[in-house]
Amino acid sequence: MAVSTAPDLGVALARRLELHPQVAIRPEPFGALAYHYGNRRLIFLRHPDMVRVVSALAQHDTLAEALDACGVAAGRWPSFVKALQSLETSEVIRER
Repeated sequence: MAVSTAPDLGVALARRLELHPQVAIRPEPFGALAYHYGNRRLIFLRHPDMVRVVSALAQHDTLAEALDACGVAAGRWPSFVKALQSLETSEVIRER
């Protein structure tokens, strides 16, 4: 039996997120480096679309609005949600 992730996706897309205040983003040809000055983690953001979304999170009421405003196709949203969950675990982004 397949397990649906649609409700989880809906909850994730409704979240209000922002770049952690202790994180600096440095653009690179491949995307960007995100450095957390508190925990000293260096994270690679490997796609320019992800850099745009992470940088725009605080400017939008929900993750879905940020993805839409950054021109990310709806079919790609599940992969962005998964990547952003990983960035939240690494304290690159956080809930507002």
